[in-house]
Amino acid sequence: MALGARLLLGLALLAALIGVLLQLYRLRKPRLWTPEELSVYNGTDEGLPILLGILGSVFDVTKGRSHYGPGGGYHHFSGRDASRAFVSGNFTGDGLTDSLQGLSSMEVNSIVDWRKLYFDKYIFSGKIVGRYYDSQGNPTKYLKGVEMKAKRGAQLLEKQKSEEDKIPNCNSKWSQAEGGEVWCEAGTGYPRLVRRPGDIALTGKVSQRCACFQEAELGRPGLVVYEGCDYLSTSCKVK
Repeated sequence: MALGARLLLGLALLAALIGVLLQLYRLRKPRLWTPEELSVYNGTDEGLPILLGILGSVFDVTKGRSHYGPGGGYHHFSGRDASRAFVSGNFTGDGLTDSLQGLSSMEVNSIVDWRKLYFDKYIFSGKIVGRYYDSQGNPTKYLKGVEMKAKRGAQLLEKQKSEEDKIPNCNSKWSQAEGGEVWCEAGTGYPRLVRRPGDIALTGKVSQRCACFQEAELGRPGLVVYEGCDYLSTSCKVK
């Protein structure tokens, strides 16, 4: 057999072996962590990876260390499962908990979305035995309930988006010399600030958007007239 053919055969066999090893790696049983074991991997020891948990899944986020210094960008909640903090923004005391009690379905959906992002971005490093996984690594009833609630939240967010799409956004512009202005095209209505409660799930705050409402709709609850703007003006100056 020619040398070139032997080299090609060798490379093919090596590629096949790597594929088998990768498949075995994917199929290996995830490590099961106790909260006490995980707590050591909190970024304070430069010789250890930085691990954090979300909904009972553990991720290696060590690559953030070089950008953020000791502890990386996760020093507030690494070495534990602090799922609630992903929407509450509370990284102290009782805020560092894996309990989602009292959160809305949209907030729970946001945490599930964070978990998906971590699966896509970081190395999955096992499961935490406790609230979300049992001693065999199987999902608990609590985790199944969380995922069902997240699905309801996703449906509500989709419904909100659909409702928003029915109401046109205002046009807007801003310049340093003249400041800002919002306006509605002729026939599309009058500019009003309207709440977007679904944003609580993403930012922890209720945000507002400018939308154009017809005159018959201006009595709807929750609509706010821009300060200093006439009730039926189609354009408003904003700060």
